[in-house]
Amino acid sequence: MASMARDLLSQESVDATLARITASATELVEGCDAAGILVLHDSKVETLAPTHQLVIDNDQLQQRLGEGPCFDAARSLQGERLFRIADLTGEQPRWPHYVPQAQALGVGSVMGFLLFADDEDLGALNLYSRKPGAFTETSELAGWLLASHAAVAFSSARTHTQMEQAVATRHVIGEAMGILMGRRHLTEHEAFDVLRRYSQENNIKLREVARRVCTEGSLS
Repeated sequence: MASMARDLLSQESVDATLARITASATELVEGCDAAGILVLHDSKVETLAPTHQLVIDNDQLQQRLGEGPCFDAARSLQGERLFRIADLTGEQPRWPHYVPQAQALGVGSVMGFLLFADDEDLGALNLYSRKPGAFTETSELAGWLLASHAAVAFSSARTHTQMEQAVATRHVIGEAMGILMGRRHLTEHEAFDVLRRYSQENNIKLREVARRVCTEGSLS
């Protein structure tokens, strides 16, 4: 687990970090046959770094039905940060439509851990076994440790990516301002004001306005 934590923080991108998280789940958590990260944008599901098709199928099933344990975990700001359903073949009145169809997909047991809650986007690490009763308290502890490390690594990777994007955006805006200053004989402040007003009036992000200037040479 310690080696995995170091490995997570050494990944070069958000996608690589997510892929390492889900791969680690199948390697380190006893009984885990498949893993994925479910991100919920309002009521729309996005599946990240799935290790198997089963993960994608299960997430799409929950989105279609609007119910399911992973769906609940990903949208729970105030509820429990983890869940474990040891045997999906037993009666589960909370998800009457989901459970029989999940069994048909081959899901026997499932665990989920809330990873982050960021504005409207919520995410959970979900682990699946094809066998009922596969996940024990030991599995839950291992999954919780993994999810804790994963949340830190994921946050770090996203912050790094956001910083890179901010630097790139600043460079593009500066280049666009230079073009406007040269062609329209504007000051730095006036050139930025042109970009800002165009962005607001046309409801286009400032960096996209700047890219248009860099590509086309003007805003006309």
